[in-house]
Order: sequence, then C-alpha cells, then structure tokens
Amino acid sequence: MKDERKKILEMLASGKINTDEAERLLNALEDNLAGENNRSGTVRPKYLRILVEPKAGIQNGERVNVRVPINLIRAGLKWASFIPKHSQGKVGDALKEKGIDLDFSKMTPDDLDELIVNLNDLQVEVDGDEVVRVFCE
Repeated sequence: MKDERKKILEMLASGKINTDEAERLLNALEDNLAGENNRSGTVRPKYLRILVEPKAGIQNGERVNVRVPINLIRAGLKWASFIPKHSQGKVGDALKEKGIDLDFSKMTPDDLDELIVNLNDLQVEVDGDEVVRVFCE
C-alpha cells in the first residue's frame, strides 16, 4: 500500500492530479485495504461515535456529538508503546485507581478489532437527564 500512496503523492506533486483527486484516490485505497483486512465479511467501521443527548421530554439539555476516526485510536495504541517502561506501571496504576483495569502495552490491533465488534450501541443514562450513546460506524 505504501507504493500506491507514494505514487498518488508523486502524481499530486507533479501536477498530474489535483488535491481533490488525490484525496479521492487515497480514500479509495484506504477503503480497499479495509475491505481486504476485514475477516468477517462485514463493513469495517471507520469512526467511533459518542453522542450525548437530553433524555426524552427534556427541552434544553446539552448535546455533544463526537466522531473519532478508528485509525486515530489505532495510532494512539502505537504511541502508547513509546511510554517509557518505568512510567507504564504508573499509568496502569492510575487507571486501576479509576476502576479501569487495562494495560495498553499488551493491547494488540486484534484486541481493538474485538472491542469494536463487541461495542454494539452502548447506551448509558447520566444523572437521569442525559443519555450517552457509544457506537461505531
């Protein structure tokens, strides 16, 4: 895939294609790779969505709509490996204090894929006034 990306960027640099065409080609290349990597035969989600909405019947509640690219989360997992070994324990301990027993240094891309597959429209009520929905699309 790196060769194809490089070719597209070279065509952009030489003026053979414009930025819109380059973006479409790069997106198509990414979509093609996602389809090849998908083992289950279903569409692989691109975004993690977090929605906070007022509970039914509440008129003036807060609304939040967050859309995080899954590739950003994957990159974050890679960056977690750069946390110095002596600090990783401290990060793990801080997470455990908050009730999160998670060791990012042991998390693999397959673990993330499993989490995404099993994250099927999580919904949480917050203080009875708001509903938080977490899902992938």
